[in-house]
Amino acid sequence: MAIQQPTALNARYHRTALNVFMVIVVAHWAEHIAQAIQIYALGWKVPDAKGVLGLAFPWLVTSEWLHYGYALIMLVALIVLRKGFTGRARTWWNIALGIQVWHHFEHLLLLGQAVTGDHLFGRPAVTSILQLWFPRVELHLFYNTIVTIPMIIAVILHKRPSSTERSAMACNCAPVAAAA
Repeated sequence: MAIQQPTALNARYHRTALNVFMVIVVAHWAEHIAQAIQIYALGWKVPDAKGVLGLAFPWLVTSEWLHYGYALIMLVALIVLRKGFTGRARTWWNIALGIQVWHHFEHLLLLGQAVTGDHLFGRPAVTSILQLWFPRVELHLFYNTIVTIPMIIAVILHKRPSSTERSAMACNCAPVAAAA
């Protein structure tokens, strides 16, 4: 079996791509946290709680196309950047990827309902599967939390690899170990 050469994105540019992606992911997660704070700490009604960006740009919160686009971009980035991970970090990245596959499916389902006007089980609004049991705000905060946390663990492990993991890395994400 031939060894596949890493792409520049998973070698020379992996650190930059990973850092940019993680800033976007954590900022998105923070928006969901801000929305929950607006509802539960500040007592805002759900339609008024739009996160931070949603207050200035309310269409951000109501656009199924935007939410689906983000879910798709996140899925693609998880797949593309995956090749740069090794060992324990790759295991955690794979966990995040598996969760995001489901999260993406839920957003695809929401987008399909928004486009066709046919809502799941005759509901008055677009509804994801788990939304049949859990409110949307809490559900999406949960989804983003359970995707983001394994990603953060993966990045920490990736930047602090064991000697075996470091020898398998093609990128320069981990600082060079000091000579003994």
